[in-house]
Amino acid sequence: MQVDEVLIRKLIDTVTGRMLAHADELTVLDQAIGDGDHGLNMKRGFEALLDDIDEFASQPLPQALQAIGTKLVMTVGGASGPLFGTLFMALGKAIPPSPSRAEAVAAFASAIAAVQARGKSEPGQKTMLDVLVPVQGALDKGYQPREVAAQAAAATIPMQAIRGRASFLGERSIGHMDPGARSSQLIVDVVLDVLEVHT
Repeated sequence: MQVDEVLIRKLIDTVTGRMLAHADELTVLDQAIGDGDHGLNMKRGFEALLDDIDEFASQPLPQALQAIGTKLVMTVGGASGPLFGTLFMALGKAIPPSPSRAEAVAAFASAIAAVQARGKSEPGQKTMLDVLVPVQGALDKGYQPREVAAQAAAATIPMQAIRGRASFLGERSIGHMDPGARSSQLIVDVVLDVLEVHT
């Protein structure tokens, strides 16, 4: 896949637009089981990406992703900043400038492993990993990742949180979708939307 300035700019702009459009929804989800600031934090972080979009878009894909990850770490705040920032930074370290599908899937797996290490968490603990891991598996096997992402986000509703702020609620965390999982689903959806048009 040829990745150029136009595609990088489109990805940043479109992902940011989707996150801003769903910021209130993410806030409501986090109010149920967290600090209530996930939507606001994600909104602030992705708005900051737009401020530097020219700088990001002018770089090769690996460097752009690492710079985006660093920016998210600095601006999102809370627990989400380091985790989503790590996802993009690790993806940038593992992906080539113009990746094949197989190379992109392998880089995504490396990025997920970095998030697992950073958060000291595993799938099944009601976190963003509960979307990212199934999506990577779907991509690896050639399944439809968009449907898998939606099903995986919904599957966090009956889970009891083991990691993150929600874990302090114990059984009271059951019955609510994890906001990090929902954010991950939104990002997966919009990246797929852009890449399908581009390719």
